[in-house]
Amino acid sequence: MIVKQIWTANAYRNFNYLVACGETGEALAVDPLDHAKCLQAAKDAGWNITQILNTHEHRDHTGGNEVVAAKTGAKILAHRNAKDKIAGMARGLGAGDLVKVGKTVELEVLDTPGHTMSHVCLRSHTDQPALFCGDTLFNAGVGNCHNGGHPEALYTTFSEQLSRLPENTLIYPGHDYIENNLRFTLDREPDNRRAQEMLERLGGQDPNRAFVSTLEIERDVNTFFRLTSPSVIAKLREAFPELPEKPGPRTVFLKLRELRNHW
Repeated sequence: MIVKQIWTANAYRNFNYLVACGETGEALAVDPLDHAKCLQAAKDAGWNITQILNTHEHRDHTGGNEVVAAKTGAKILAHRNAKDKIAGMARGLGAGDLVKVGKTVELEVLDTPGHTMSHVCLRSHTDQPALFCGDTLFNAGVGNCHNGGHPEALYTTFSEQLSRLPENTLIYPGHDYIENNLRFTLDREPDNRRAQEMLERLGGQDPNRAFVSTLEIERDVNTFFRLTSPSVIAKLREAFPELPEKPGPRTVFLKLRELRNHW
């Protein structure tokens, strides 16, 4: 499996992806908003885009579909419940479905509601798995739930799916928000030394050569995985004095998401 991360350099700081089979040159375009960059990257690599995968229905992820499909004949795949929201969808996906690219690439569909209720992530069946996570999981953060999502569902996605993935899973998010998310982590957990070191190292990074984290790293620097940290809970109690003496992970997650909405 070959992964090409494409920095759009737009106001929303989107990442697009090409996932290619090294044997056949067939490629899957993930959320190809910047159709020109995606098509050029495929041309430069000698790849043929045969499928388009939208992690969810928001326009900053589907906006390039029409041009890419017209230029390549690629079929559009997305969550099966997004068929009325994504024009030209050829295949609806559900949990456990497989997306195959060429002869060598197999991606497993995870049904991951929260950011929207029709969101999928893709997990590669490779020795070191990779997760194409759209707007569910960001480096050091999570997606918001403002436009068709729900924080309760997002917590369930994290607790029952993402937190159980192998620690060496590579994280490929839909946006570059790492610097601001690390600042939120440190606002919530000022003694998080690894987050501080990462912010010092990655602040002002060139997104054309973006850092790729793993789930192991996210467990250390992403507040939304650190739901039992005494420091996180102590700081949270400053904002929510009514917090129980020993709040459960769900409560901590939801309160963190509430804070992040206005931070």
